[in-house]
Amino acid sequence: MKTLIIAEKPDMGRNIAAAIDPKAKNHRTYIEGERYIITWAIGHLIGLAEPDAYDDKYKRWNIGDLPIIPVVFKLVPNKKTMDQLKVIKELAKRCDSLVNGCDAGREGQYIFSLIQRHLRLRQPVKRLWISDLTPETIRKGFAELRAGSDYDNLTKAATARSEADWLIGMNGSRAFTTKHNVLLSVGRVQTPVLALIYDRQKTIEAFDSLKFYEVEAKFLQEDTPYRGLWQGERMTDPKKAEAIAAKVKGKSGTISSYEVKAVKEYPFKLYDLTLLQREANGKFGFSAKKTLDTAQALYEKHKVITYPRTNSNYVTEQNIPEMHKTLASLQGTSYDEWAKGANKGLVHKGNKFICNPAKVEDHHAILPTHRKASGLSPDEAKLYDLIVRRFLSQFYPAAEYKSHTVLTEVEKETFKTSVKELLSLGWKLLYADQKKEKPKGGKRDKDDDSEDEEEVLEPFSVHPAKSVQCVDAAMKEKETQPPKPYTEGTLLRAMESAGKQIEDEEVRDAMKDSGLGTPATRAATIERLKNVGYVTMQGKRIMVTQKGRTAIELIRGAGVELLTSPEMTGMWERRLNEIARGSASDATFMENVKKFATMIVDKVRQQARADMKAFEGDEKPGRGKSGKGERPARSATPGRKSQSGSVPSETSSRPAGSGSSETSRAANSGPSGTSSRSAGKGAAVKARTETQGDGTIASCPRPGCGGRLFMGRKGYGCSHYRSGCSFVIWKDSFGRSLTDAQVRAIAEKGKTAKLKLTMADGTEIQGKIVLRNAATGELAVEGDG
Repeated sequence: MKTLIIAEKPDMGRNIAAAIDPKAKNHRTYIEGERYIITWAIGHLIGLAEPDAYDDKYKRWNIGDLPIIPVVFKLVPNKKTMDQLKVIKELAKRCDSLVNGCDAGREGQYIFSLIQRHLRLRQPVKRLWISDLTPETIRKGFAELRAGSDYDNLTKAATARSEADWLIGMNGSRAFTTKHNVLLSVGRVQTPVLALIYDRQKTIEAFDSLKFYEVEAKFLQEDTPYRGLWQGERMTDPKKAEAIAAKVKGKSGTISSYEVKAVKEYPFKLYDLTLLQREANGKFGFSAKKTLDTAQALYEKHKVITYPRTNSNYVTEQNIPEMHKTLASLQGTSYDEWAKGANKGLVHKGNKFICNPAKVEDHHAILPTHRKASGLSPDEAKLYDLIVRRFLSQFYPAAEYKSHTVLTEVEKETFKTSVKELLSLGWKLLYADQKKEKPKGGKRDKDDDSEDEEEVLEPFSVHPAKSVQCVDAAMKEKETQPPKPYTEGTLLRAMESAGKQIEDEEVRDAMKDSGLGTPATRAATIERLKNVGYVTMQGKRIMVTQKGRTAIELIRGAGVELLTSPEMTGMWERRLNEIARGSASDATFMENVKKFATMIVDKVRQQARADMKAFEGDEKPGRGKSGKGERPARSATPGRKSQSGSVPSETSSRPAGSGSSETSRAANSGPSGTSSRSAGKGAAVKARTETQGDGTIASCPRPGCGGRLFMGRKGYGCSHYRSGCSFVIWKDSFGRSLTDAQVRAIAEKGKTAKLKLTMADGTEIQGKIVLRNAATGELAVEGDG
């Protein structure tokens, strides 16, 4: 019999087949050779079941039915990819062994384990664990396959993470939503992240700026001019500052102290995903999600970088020869001059700044591969350039400076001067074409302004024994500044350290095990907060909305502050990492999560219901963007009257999108649902107002309906959902994110124009999306010819 290889995605499966069996035959949903059959998942084929799979009573949200604590979590297939799951099931019958070829990480391990559990596959398993998709690495990975059981602890951690998120998300969201009659999404990771943003914004709003005054003097010693700042207690009296300036101006002085130190600045660390996201946000304004998606394309599609979802800034000894090989491959490219000028001898096993196996767990730092880049989009090229420059910088020497510190005394007043004299650019040569380039990742990466230090290219020196003339002095008015609002870059940094303001990189490394979320999930958490209307973007700044403020205040007011605590969530993440290493018990962890979910429900039951006006504010319904005092979508509140006129007390039908983004459980949540893995085309839209004004794009095609279509977060639903119309067109269909115009064409003409489409098995075709079922919104593809 043959061996069945299950990859995570079609592209990965094809790459594996091309590397290990190029003559294998492509059967569209799988590839078969003499020894292997290669097939694939399409992301998550299986998810955790909704509460109503355990009991029909959970179809209605009732705080009296909480907490929901399954004894054993049920699994359900994703309806949209059911056919591919059947393919795997049939292929497995023909094979006597399996290879887990899903992504080498916690999520990939979980995807495979869910398939294995649901299909009850009993064959022995080997694990393919690789960090890039070049043919050489794939073949090497197959030569070094490990026993699947070596990763049992990682599976336990992945399962515990998913089930914990389900328990907190389901119970927390249902409890707060039914108590306060407003759709309130709660999550193990998203809620403390929202609390970080809320607390920062409250600090900014409460900040009382204080004026203070500095005195800057300009000095001249022979032909050497320099500036100095007055040293002393912060001055809040302008008259005192003016008096000092007048006192020293035009007077001669002496140099009371002069220190010169040799300073070396070494290259910044190699990228992990979070650091790459932070820098791409700062330089290009990329969202965390955009950086992750772009990096994933560079990894999967172009194969020009290694696995991007890593939390390490280091490599192992085995990576050093590959780094040398990649350096050689960059010759003859646009990086030719830098590659030829690099010193291969600087990157070696003894350089602990680069090679530190103790700080590499699942994956090493992000590196370019030896494959030459071509056909990159402009955004892909920008990100690739960041990665290549950071890689090349490791092969260059430190930048060298002389640091001059001068204390000048005039009329018994002391002024300090700091001058940084450049001696050798070293690795900074790679950034000389980028004005004021300051790559993030070292100790100098601070949110606030650094000490006023002047950097000069010309030689600088003063003579301590010679006099100095103060040629000018002036008072400068300044104000104390509040903390800056979070950007996605600075928020990622705060998530990495569980909200602690940590500047020491060694301490920051130690915190990586206990941050908020993982490098692979942080982008999705930020997107989730936008989608549920808790935050909005103002340029690069992340601002909390009125709904987000009220959510945090209600959660803390209920006495479950731990749910908003970054430190506690960080400790949960640490425990999950310990489970993955085999040093902690997943059973003990889950018992504690169940107790916490029960405690949340008990606390919320005792809370007084919030005034509806507390939710009215700045978010535009369903969009997560700033509006102008518009009211939140009241139909999202469970206590509103239904068509029959009943208003259940703290009970409701399930609102859309209530589940936490950290699990894949919104299979029936309708187009306003927020899980990226939701399916369930028969779900009704439950979180929008039933109006026919702004926001609707076409008449509902359902015969006899008379409603209008409007855009939810994941699809286009009918305004007559309360009357039973379950028509919905999913926004993400056949590899495309449908536009309003395309949905209008489907509704009015029955089809779109010809588009480039991707079928469920990953096949790309040219065709039209057509409306197969006007009653439900089910779509199909009409191909060429």
